[in-house]
Amino acid sequence: MKASSEMTVENRAGYDVYHTVLGEGPRKALMLHCSLAHSGAWRGVAKLLGDEATMTAFDHLSHGKTAVWDGVGDYHDVSTEVAKTFLKTGEKIDLVGHSFGATVALRLALECPDMVRSAVLIEPVLFAIARLDDPEYAEIHLSEMKRISDFIDAGDTAAAAQSFLGIWGGGPPWEAMPESMQKMMEMQIPLIPESEPAIYRDLANMTDETRLAALDMPVMLLRGSTSPKGIKTVNDGLARRMGGAENLVVEGAGHMVPITHPKETAELIRAFWLTA
Repeated sequence: MKASSEMTVENRAGYDVYHTVLGEGPRKALMLHCSLAHSGAWRGVAKLLGDEATMTAFDHLSHGKTAVWDGVGDYHDVSTEVAKTFLKTGEKIDLVGHSFGATVALRLALECPDMVRSAVLIEPVLFAIARLDDPEYAEIHLSEMKRISDFIDAGDTAAAAQSFLGIWGGGPPWEAMPESMQKMMEMQIPLIPESEPAIYRDLANMTDETRLAALDMPVMLLRGSTSPKGIKTVNDGLARRMGGAENLVVEGAGHMVPITHPKETAELIRAFWLTA
């Protein structure tokens, strides 16, 4: 498989956005990474899917080599506008998103259905669904996230990042991370509460049952078996509202399933693409 045919920084939606192209297969796919990561998070999965697809992976604003978000507008809105620049009129693309990236992928599917052939949503953190379907759990989770916001407000970004990883981690512990990675996560952690309007309060209207039921492209929802309880609630809630979406589980995996279990993730995506 060709690991990378292009690494580029281009102005997109008013920001200098870094992207790389992985693989050389006939399908066209757009890969959207999780918060506190970058486009390189897809290399393990992409290496196994390179014969099936040519995959474009970009760094979200304030991540990797992409420009820092200037704080203007809503972070999820701006992230979606950047992602839309990778869609082309008259061309169908397969979306693959993880966590925050999966919520952007869902929004693209809802807002640009004519340009989306299929969508793979891995551990989408659309907790507005949990607030509807399991409000008791949602309140517990909101209190966990408020603790992170409180650390940020107090200027303790290291504690905020460690608390966040305590919920959503799955990689090396904080103490084992290189200092450069710790500093990067400390810089990025204030973006987490900036996603709240779309992810928790659904200002982007992604939970509307009529909109979700109207999606006519194939959708696969994927989660790890050991992920936080709320992810199962979200995936089950989305699957129920969509009707025909596949709803699958990778046994033994947690929230970082595409990074920790690339082989299993790639095999499920490949099987899904065969019918999508």
